[in-house]
Amino acid sequence: MSGYSHLVLASASPRRLELLRSLGLRVHVVPSTYSEPAHSQVAPRELAGMHAKEKAREVARRVPQQLVVAADTIVDVDGVALGKPVDEADAVRMLRTLSGRSHEVHTAFSIVDPRSKSTTDEIETTRVWFYDLDQDQIAAYVRSGEPMDKAGAYGIQGIGATFVRRVDGDFYAVMGLPVARFMRALTRMGLQLDGAKEP
Repeated sequence: MSGYSHLVLASASPRRLELLRSLGLRVHVVPSTYSEPAHSQVAPRELAGMHAKEKAREVARRVPQQLVVAADTIVDVDGVALGKPVDEADAVRMLRTLSGRSHEVHTAFSIVDPRSKSTTDEIETTRVWFYDLDQDQIAAYVRSGEPMDKAGAYGIQGIGATFVRRVDGDFYAVMGLPVARFMRALTRMGLQLDGAKEP
């Protein structure tokens, strides 16, 4: 198997870094400079996949000898993509949209292995149901600042967890990386990272 001492995470997401390190992996962070343009004509699931691929490839060009992984998460409400809110008003709008109903969360990841010149691109979809949220709940949550750097304006691992009535699928995908599927993808690619735990 191709051994790497560490992987490069093409993201500044503290949640993805935490998840990868929880697997016993050594991770170097090299945030991607890829700008995520809006593509209203692209379905949210495919959009997440496109963003993950572009992030990984942009960083891989800058660190050509390193194993690179990137991910992207998009909240999907009836085929409409909700990314990160642009401001507090946008966060309020998103949370009102999610209140009292279900939505899908698509998390895509892309792995670039320069030694074998191979890539793996996968997408995990999870359905999430929210309780009804009143105006005061939404306003207090937005004031906390937690929603501002998260797709759909909520974090399932933080205060936003109190809004979630049910999850059908991979909880970690909603956090930002389907860790079991990711580790199995590494294994299928013939990759081994020093310190990695067996999936």
